[in-house]
Parts: sequence; structure tokens; C-alpha cells
Amino acid sequence: MPIEIPSDLTPELVPFAWLLGAWEGDGFMGYGEVEQRPFRQRVTFEQNGLPFLEYRAETTLLDEEGQPMRPATVEQGFWQLDRTLEDGDVGPGMLPPDLVPVLKGAEDVERLRNGDGGFDVLVTLTHPGGIAELYVGQIKGPRIDLATDAVVRARGAKEYSSSTRMYGLVHGDLFWAWDMAAFGEPLATHASAQLKKIG
Repeated sequence: MPIEIPSDLTPELVPFAWLLGAWEGDGFMGYGEVEQRPFRQRVTFEQNGLPFLEYRAETTLLDEEGQPMRPATVEQGFWQLDRTLEDGDVGPGMLPPDLVPVLKGAEDVERLRNGDGGFDVLVTLTHPGGIAELYVGQIKGPRIDLATDAVVRARGAKEYSSSTRMYGLVHGDLFWAWDMAAFGEPLATHASAQLKKIG
């Protein structure tokens, strides 16, 4: 399945082009002694002209017949190449970027390739319950590997210390897997799903 690259896509988002759009499918979640539960998930990756993707994932628990029972959770955040920000980039706060992107074309982006032939990436995610995660990792073709660099928890949040995630495009479907360390337990399988592009 060919990857379409929108003509208005900011140059440094081209490595992420295969993620753009809406995805939906089923998976399983659990952790340690917590029973595995089926879920359905809708994920969107959108771009608005700035050098990051906006991400949102809505998850619904399923009953034994595969019918939706109730919402489980939502997470949202931003995905971008991991590079040193310059004066022409957005922020801090609401300070706008320059009209001309810092990375103006493919040649500028190609200079960011790492020694493994991919690109370093930075992902920030927020969750209900007072948890935010900062992931670092790599995108190499249609695969992304991430690991938490930092987890921020509110005083009353549940104990959660680290995680890893993998996303990959296989025969046109988006597969992902998430391992986490929580409740004083080591990193272990938490959730995975297979999503199909919709719309």
C-alpha cells in the first residue's frame, strides 16, 4: 500500500506521513494480575501546518461478544522529530514560529538522520488521572520505537514509573504494543492492538 504524502505537509513531518489520518480496531489490555480485557480504539494523527502531529486515542471496553460496553480512557499529545529548537520555532508559551519553517525542505530534514538511518523522535502524552509522559525514540521507515524519558504524576495519581511503545505499519494496518512498569512491578506487557485506516 503506497504512502500518500500531502502536498501541504510540513517537511519535517514527512517521516510520519504513514501515520496521518484516523485508525480504528481492537486489542487487549491488562497488566500483571489484572485480567486481560478486549477493547476497541480510535486513533487520530493530524497536522495543522506546524512541525508536529496532534495525536488522540479514545479507548472503549468491549463485552464478551465484542460489543462496546463503556469508555475506558483517552490519551492525547504531540509527535515530532527530536531536534534542538531554534529561534524560528514555536514557543516557549504562545510565541509563534517564523512564517518560513526552520526546516525548509527534504535536504534539511535528511541532515537529521541518526547513525542508524532513522530519525530521533519526541512524543509527549497526557492521560486522565494526573499523568504525563515524555517519550524519546526513533522512527525508521514505517516503525517507531519509544521509551519514556520522564513520567510526571500528580500527588494523587496511581503509581506508574515507565513504559515502552512500538508502532508499525504492516500490510496497511497499524500495529502497536505497549509495555509498562507500574504499582512497583517491572516493565511488562500492558496492551496491544491492530488498527485499520478509516475515512
